[in-house]
Amino acid sequence: MIGRIPVLDVLPAVDRGRRPAKAVAGETFQVSATVFREGHDAVAANVVLLDPGGRPGPWTPMRELAPGTDRWGAEVTPDGEGLWSYAVEAWGDPVTTWRHHATIKVPAGQDTELVLAEGAALYERAAAGIPKRDGREAVLTAVDALRDTRRPAPARLAAALTPDVDAALSRHPLREPVSASEPLPLLVERRRALFGSWYELFPRSEGASASEGGLPATPGTFRTAAKRLPAVAAMGFDVVYLPPVHPIGTTYRKGPDNTLSASASDVGVPWAIGSPDGGHDAIHPDLGTFEDFDEFVATARDLGMEVALDFALQCSPDHPWVSEHPEWFHHRPDGTIAYAENPPKKYQDIYPIAFDRDMAGLVAETLRILRLWMAHGVRIFRVDNPHTKPVVFWEKVLADINRTDPDVIFLAEAFTRPAMMRTLGAVGFQQSYTYFTWRNTKAELTEYLTELSRESAAYMRPNFFVNTPDILHAYLQHGGRPAFEVRAVLAATMSPSWGVYAGYELCENIPLREGSEEYLHSEKYQLRPRDWESAEREGRTITPLITTLNRLRRELPALQQLRDIHFHHTDNDSVLAYSKHAAGPPVDSSGASSGTTGGGAASNTVVVVVNLDPHHTQEATVSLDMPALGHGWHETVPVRDELTGETYHWGRATYVRLEPGRAPAHLVTLRPSPLTGGSPT
Repeated sequence: MIGRIPVLDVLPAVDRGRRPAKAVAGETFQVSATVFREGHDAVAANVVLLDPGGRPGPWTPMRELAPGTDRWGAEVTPDGEGLWSYAVEAWGDPVTTWRHHATIKVPAGQDTELVLAEGAALYERAAAGIPKRDGREAVLTAVDALRDTRRPAPARLAAALTPDVDAALSRHPLREPVSASEPLPLLVERRRALFGSWYELFPRSEGASASEGGLPATPGTFRTAAKRLPAVAAMGFDVVYLPPVHPIGTTYRKGPDNTLSASASDVGVPWAIGSPDGGHDAIHPDLGTFEDFDEFVATARDLGMEVALDFALQCSPDHPWVSEHPEWFHHRPDGTIAYAENPPKKYQDIYPIAFDRDMAGLVAETLRILRLWMAHGVRIFRVDNPHTKPVVFWEKVLADINRTDPDVIFLAEAFTRPAMMRTLGAVGFQQSYTYFTWRNTKAELTEYLTELSRESAAYMRPNFFVNTPDILHAYLQHGGRPAFEVRAVLAATMSPSWGVYAGYELCENIPLREGSEEYLHSEKYQLRPRDWESAEREGRTITPLITTLNRLRRELPALQQLRDIHFHHTDNDSVLAYSKHAAGPPVDSSGASSGTTGGGAASNTVVVVVNLDPHHTQEATVSLDMPALGHGWHETVPVRDELTGETYHWGRATYVRLEPGRAPAHLVTLRPSPLTGGSPT
């Protein structure tokens, strides 16, 4: 039902308000609505946030986003976790209406006494709602002036338009009448749901011994893998992500490079879960025990990192469920169970789950398994292929977990159709993999980031992985080290969450074959011990760049935001320019205030200019949208390149030259103005 003052199309609204929009504590986002009224009288609007206890905070005044559009907006910032709500209040603004009429009529001598009397009555009503210590006396003084017929009419009007009166009425406007939208739900989660740097590693490869003299290689364990954690933490990563750590089946076990002729010494695919040693609630004997796993989690925690665990709801033919719960699988007419396929890929070693015969049983078992690993310190799950399971299944599971443990985060590995990806986010997944890997041109990146940072940001948070064990994009295969540097800069600065799979820092880029995105000697099928020390000693890594990027992400609040990215024009399609801005002091990944950048004063505005061509030096003129950076069109701004330490003055037209292998990008912060000593933004 439309109120006395219409309030329409309030955004964000997920599934028409039936599901909560998402934010994290301290995240600023815009609430907007269409607000108008009949005739020519003034209207205004504000946003009210209600905390999880239903207590309203101070309302935030809205402004018309573009004159004549009737579209109003304001930025709000919830400061704590929980299920909040928000509403838009629209109201008639009789004081503004009167002021508009009075400034026309009084100078013209039209109905002067009547106009001033009407103003006095309005101001008197307004003063009743203003606290005594917050400007009431200034408004009452204006009332007296408006009624003082001994003074000239222009002077009486001027007394009602002083800065003190303006300020008091701005803080406490007379709102007649008021209409409110229906409250919309807002789920405010912990900061890790939005911001974090992920590192994926296979524990069985860390500390593994290579095969020698016909002897099989020896897998690594949780204890040997823990020795790699200090180096991961030193690069600035917040989350260590492990593929499945469960027993692996032997039936149709895959050999090296996805062959079907595995030997007795081949380790198999971690996603082929289940053997006589157990299923999803067990640990592969080669990796160690639950005690060893707990020690691994504790070591990561002591280094300031969380452990994320893969949850793959599928089975090898040897999983206990195959015999204990045959109703959980699809049996073909000949009695066999269909293995998983994603043509042209075939997964003979994996049985998918069939959900419709016992949905309740599968939900209960999934909750049991997740809570078991939660009890061992896992608060983040990367869910494998959630789009191949019913959405309603995930809605039930995630709601049950987050009802009791709202800090648990689920990342959807769903490289699939947009509708499914968005719906998984709407029903509860805190993060999602994206199409970032396949967005490489200036046009592709601009279009995709515009989509992700606008409306969909209310329900789908991206995690930009630069590579995965499954995905080695042709850009990396053919671009060499400069390509790895470019993609790291893009992922780390465009998205508040990003991730790398081990070996990225070594620029591993050899595919199984030309035209394939599979790695040669993929770690999915075999052990892949790496000589990290030699690579670092010989300078064959991009570890310094990754470390710098993660440090800057912790120090610069703009890089911790999703919703505020602005693209700037360049005259070269190989050069991409964008800026990000955030209000407030820098915060670290936990939400606590952090230090400033190495250059001195912290900046909340970052400009990134990237050469997307890994093979050639590119030059361009960057046409900076100076007002979007908080400056006038003709100003020049002192900036510092946080990747090199160099300083420049940038303005509306800025020339750049970026050489692969030397400077993949400029990542500049706007420095305080030397004239004012303050922040330029």
